Formats: sequence, C-alpha cells, structure tokens
Amino acid sequence: MAATTQSFAEMLKQYDRSLQTGQIVKGTIIEIRQKEALVDIGGKSEGVVSANEFVDFAAVKIGDVVDVLIERAEDKDGNVHLSKEKAEFQQNWDRIQTICNEGGTVTGKVKGVVKGGLVVNIGVEAFCPSSQVDVTPPKNLGAYVGNAYEFRVVKLNPDRQNVVLSRRELVEAERNARRSALLSEMVPGDVRKGTVKNLTDFGAFIDLNGLDGLLHITDMSWGRLSHPSEMLRVGQELDVVVLDINREKERVSLGLKQKEANPWDAIESKYPLGTKVKGKVVNLVPYGAFVEIEPGVEGLVHVTELSWTKRIAKPSDVLKVGQDLEAVVLGINREEQKISLGIRQLETNPWDLAHEKYPPGTKVKGAIRNLTSYGAFIELEEGLDGMIHVSDMSWTRKINHPSEVVKKGDIVEAVVLEVDKANQRISVGMRQLSVDPWEQIEQLFRVGDVVSGKVSKLASFGAFVGLPHDIDGLVHISQVSEDRVDKIKNVLKVGDDVTARVIKIDRADRRIGLSIKAANYSPDQLKAEQAVLDSLKPGEDLVALEHAFAAAEEKFSKQ
Repeated sequence: MAATTQSFAEMLKQYDRSLQTGQIVKGTIIEIRQKEALVDIGGKSEGVVSANEFVDFAAVKIGDVVDVLIERAEDKDGNVHLSKEKAEFQQNWDRIQTICNEGGTVTGKVKGVVKGGLVVNIGVEAFCPSSQVDVTPPKNLGAYVGNAYEFRVVKLNPDRQNVVLSRRELVEAERNARRSALLSEMVPGDVRKGTVKNLTDFGAFIDLNGLDGLLHITDMSWGRLSHPSEMLRVGQELDVVVLDINREKERVSLGLKQKEANPWDAIESKYPLGTKVKGKVVNLVPYGAFVEIEPGVEGLVHVTELSWTKRIAKPSDVLKVGQDLEAVVLGINREEQKISLGIRQLETNPWDLAHEKYPPGTKVKGAIRNLTSYGAFIELEEGLDGMIHVSDMSWTRKINHPSEVVKKGDIVEAVVLEVDKANQRISVGMRQLSVDPWEQIEQLFRVGDVVSGKVSKLASFGAFVGLPHDIDGLVHISQVSEDRVDKIKNVLKVGDDVTARVIKIDRADRRIGLSIKAANYSPDQLKAEQAVLDSLKPGEDLVALEHAFAAAEEKFSKQ
C-alpha cells in the first residue's frame, strides 16, 4: 500500500512540474482527431497540435513522441496551446543555417498558397517563389498544396528568421543529368516516350523526360497537315522515333509517321493503271486539283483531265476543297511520289462515237452557243459543238462576220461536213441545206432581165443590190444614171428600192452586173451599151465590171 501511495505521489509531482511559455518539451500523442492531435506533455492538461503542422499527418499514430513548443501554458479554460512547427523551427534553425551555407537541400511539405508563391514547412516555415517552383512557372499553385518535395535553400535571414527556397534549381539539375544521360545513350531509330510540350506552326516540341526534341510537321503524318494542332495537343503522351541527334547542340529530331510503313513503297501494286479510286480534294491550283486517296498519297487531276469536251479555265470552276470524288489512275512515279489522275475517264469520250453519230451529210439542229470572228458554234449535244465557218453560211453572200446571219441563242439547222477526232472538231454548214443557186443561175437570171431589189451596201465604185434567191448584184457608179455621178451616196442609200436590168452574168466568178439607167432601154440601146462595156480595157477608171467586183471584194475583205 505504501508503494502504491508513493507511486501516486510521484505521479502528482510529475504533473505539478512547472510549464513555461516558450519552453520546448516532449509530448506523447494520446489521441488522433480529424484535424488535430491530442498530446500529453506531463502537465495537468493535455495540449493540441494542428494536423497541418505535421509533414504527413496520415502517418501519425498514438504513442508517437514529438517535441512541441508551449505557446501558452493555460488559457482561461485550462487548455495548453502547443506548436510542433515552432519547436522544430527553434531546433532546426542552426541546421537550416548550415544547410544554407553549404547550398544543401531539405524536404518540405507545401502548406498553402500566398501571394507570389508557396508556404513550405521544412521544420521551419519557409517561402518558395512561384518562379522557383518549377522550370516553367505553374499556372495552378494550388496543385502543390499538401505534397512534399525536395528544395534547395537559396536565402536565409537570421534576423527575421525567414528562409527562401527553390525547387526549380533541383528540377533543372535533375533534367540536366537526365538530358546528358539521354544524349549519351540515344541512337537514331530508338522509339521513346514523350509528352507534347509546345505546338508551333512548323511542328511540336516533345519532352523526352529531360530532353526536348523537335517533331517537325512533315514528320508527323504521311498525309497532309495544315497545322500540328490537327493531330496533337499539349500534354499528350506519345511514342516517337529518334531520327537525328546533334550532341554538340543538344538537338534531337523526332518522327511520328516513321512508325508506319511508307504508303509509296508498294504504290504500283496497290493502284495499277486504270484503277478507279475515291478521294477528297485537298488543294486547288491553276493547273489542276490535288486529291488525297489515302493518308500520305495524293494524286493530281490536271485541268485537261476534268472533261472531254468542256474547256475548263481553272479547276475551282467545277471543284471545291473538301469535295469527295472518284477518279482513274493514269500514271505513277514512285520516285517522285506523283500520281496522275483523271476524272473524264470515268465517262465515254464522246469523240470516240462522233464519227458514228455524226457522219458527213447528217442534218443537225441546235442553239448557237458562241460567235467568233470566223464563225459560229452550234451545240450538237452536251459538251459537243459544231463550227459553222462564215464561208459555209451562204452560197451567194460574202459574210464578213457571223452576226450578219445568226445571233447567240438562235436555233438553226445545218449539215455535218467533217469530223476531225484528232483535233476534236466538227465542221458543219448552213448553206449545204439548199442547192447552190449559181448551179442553176441561167434558170434564175438572164442578161436583159429587169429585176427589183434593195440597196444592201455602198462603195465608192457603186452599189450592191439584194436580189431574189439571196443573190447580190453590183450596179457600177457609171450605170446609175445618164448623168455623171461623182459620189454614189449622193444618189443612193442603203435600203433604197431600185429597179435595174441584168447586163452581165459571170458564173465562174459568181457575179451579176446590173444597170439602173438601162432599166428602160430599148434593145438597140442595150446593144450599144453592151458594146461600150465590152470595149473598155482592164484598168480604165474601174468601169469594167470585173474591176468593180475585184475592188468590192478587196474592200469588204479588209473590213
């Protein structure tokens, strides 16, 4: 009983020991709560230590002995205020100074985020600026709270008892060590894991765990890429192939497409000539369209291979980027990685059937599609035109421009004259629909006939008069009046109705001479006038009809 009483007395004496503010004592953890730990320091009352003062609160267990600093012996409620961090700070300050002087490292747990950086518990409360947290300043400092890291002490102020840390220096040193190791062991052809660090217009920088490599856009895919973002994103993990290493400049070239076979290696067997392929238009240029038929394989449809019959000025008139289409393989050059494609080959060439469909002599009908200085184009069918030359528009009239006979949009009939497949031309004529009136000119007109017509053209030497059967006759200026006529325009104008007598027919040169003044002549007067005309020598004052016709022909051919 005496021993028990003595033991109890000793215990009371122990709990009666004097506890002073600022004193560091050892305490035993007797209870672990959600946000704090209850510590027995041998006094009348237990003290409480906050959970955030422990580096790893989850590892704390009952019975652990810790050093704590008494911040306040007892409050009005009899509670003792303890601090594990301040006890450690007091105990560790000399150690921290030594570490700082030696440039050493410490382990610390990030307690929280403050303006400009992180608060870190390293036994004392320290500060790590945001610029020193990592190689690249982090966007979210909150992600570091609660985690433990290695830090280097870079500044220590004994007077203020504050410490500045840097994690970046350790990270850089570690990266440098890894980079040196990677450069020494890496060889072209290696496949390495990496993370996309940054994207640019020309490629992507890949972090190979300490060493950055460049993945150029041309080495990302065998197919066409406009920008790396079409295939990659920052933070993405991927396997890349080492293509080239420059150890002096610490540069590494990487490839992604090299993990797959080059699609051009077996291109001839995959796309034999004449094969129909499907693809998408990826680019349009003035001379053609590039079509992707599989990633990394593009073919060119030249502008001349778009249609058999239409003259297409530029591919953008009929195609657009992104359009799906079919084409036929026309040629392959594996060395230059070129494929020639054609679209028109999907249809039958209408010129292959033109000889059978439009043999010479066939009558056709269609709209005038276009006019040129030398003729008119008539549409025979979709994409197939026939050309009517001005010389094949009339048997009798000299046509200087097709607009004198037809206009765009007119529906006309014609006869096929010739099919030229090599030059893709079909010649047709309008005058061939009727008989040449000069073949029967004797039945239509005779010398001495009195005829009527309208003045169609004026020239310095006379006037042309339109006669029946679409034939023109010439009234020389000397045959207009008995009186001398200096200028034909003084007595006649286009559109005037005139009556004249046929005084000459030249079938070989397809010419008819008329005389207005002889319209009312007697037979004797006609003979006399004819004798005068026949007696004139060539070249005399353009009186002879052959000179008049020659001059007329020359003048209007120049016009």
